[in-house]
Amino acid sequence: MIELSPTERRALRAAAHHLNPTVAIAGNGLTANVLKEIDLSLKSHELIKVKLHGIERDDRAALLTEICTELGCAPVQNIGNILVLWRPKPEGEEEAKPRRRRAAAPKTKKQAAAALEKKARKK
Repeated sequence: MIELSPTERRALRAAAHHLNPTVAIAGNGLTANVLKEIDLSLKSHELIKVKLHGIERDDRAALLTEICTELGCAPVQNIGNILVLWRPKPEGEEEAKPRRRRAAAPKTKKQAAAALEKKARKK
């Protein structure tokens, strides 16, 4: 588990304020698949929120500790049914490049003709 200074924790709490939960833990509890999803989310985002559904108040702290020890992340905040977790991206990992979108196919004959005309003008 990673330890954070109060200053780091405050900055991470502020950064997580606008985030939506990326993973939800419900009736089945913390399964291997849920841990895998949390790990994938941490790899891609570094800072995530986890939503807890139907988990008792006493069990939430134990669940947070278990997640942090299993995945090597830092607990940033625990408010109600929301856990905020942080783990730095592994060294040497490249940023995922956004994929380029292909142009949508024309919907009508008129749009198709306009697209062909536009291609002809470019050449």
